[in-house]
Amino acid sequence: MTFISAALVGFLSYLPSALGHASLWHPSMYGFNVTDKTFDYDNRPVSPLMNMPFSQWWFHGHLDFPPNDGDFFELPAGKPATAEIACNKGATSFFASSEGGDIRVPSSPNTVCPNSGPDAFHTKGFDDLTGCALAIAYNSDAAAVQPEDFTVFSVNQTCVWTRFTDFQVPERMPPCPPGGCTCAFFWIHSPDSGGEQNYMNGFKCNITGATSTVPLAAPKVARRCGADSANGKWHAAPGNCTYGAKQPLYWFQQERNNMFEGTYSPPFYTDLYEFRDGPQDDIFEDSYLWLPDPSPTAPLPVLNTTSTTTPSSAGRRRRRGLERRRRVAY
Repeated sequence: MTFISAALVGFLSYLPSALGHASLWHPSMYGFNVTDKTFDYDNRPVSPLMNMPFSQWWFHGHLDFPPNDGDFFELPAGKPATAEIACNKGATSFFASSEGGDIRVPSSPNTVCPNSGPDAFHTKGFDDLTGCALAIAYNSDAAAVQPEDFTVFSVNQTCVWTRFTDFQVPERMPPCPPGGCTCAFFWIHSPDSGGEQNYMNGFKCNITGATSTVPLAAPKVARRCGADSANGKWHAAPGNCTYGAKQPLYWFQQERNNMFEGTYSPPFYTDLYEFRDGPQDDIFEDSYLWLPDPSPTAPLPVLNTTSTTTPSSAGRRRRRGLERRRRVAY
């Protein structure tokens, strides 16, 4: 075998593990430097999580691989936090510590999976996107955080689609305790584009520019309440929604699930579960004057309009930008 052909074989053998799936990438994350050689199975941050015991899916099994002291993902209150989401660290600004080096494509800097179509990150196209979420726990000790402690504070319904992805931070987020907060990225993709796969990446975070001290309400389990044509439900049941602070969607694992939907009806970070696009502005203890228990016939809750932030200009600009996102080429 010639040197050139040997090199080509080596390069081609690397591609399957380099591209496909996706995760958030930032030095503040747990497992930032985990590779496919770190564990006795492929446990890179981009590897999907399904049918796993709690110790393996929670924080992706990366709690023993924390970020360096002082590495935080900053979350500016009332403004967007821009995350990088990619199939490989080499496709991000942090390529220098990637085992494969820089694989970014200069002509397409916003591509999630360089030289691959959207199938590589589990979507048939823009209309097949199912949203991603960021959640927060006001505890600096990630090892002490439990699934019930996380509150979803921002949703991007057109995720995963671009490498640079904005998550709008609620204006009233209170400051983190000394040592910062613990956050996580969550994503469940469309059933049209792969198996029953969950994605979770934990990271250290800090709220900046906080002007409110009102705590977050205790998060509850989300409920499937929107129009659901895939299951023959053509109309939403607004009274059946969980309003206010909600936990992330934990699904299709061996233990600690809070979602029990079937194989072909995964839960999503969309209106289907009352995860509205943008900042989750109603997650605070004083967000509602009246919040009845959800049921198909329950009346709607009453917002406290003197405390809940109205949609920001940034949120309105983001909604206007959805159509522009459709034109991203792969």
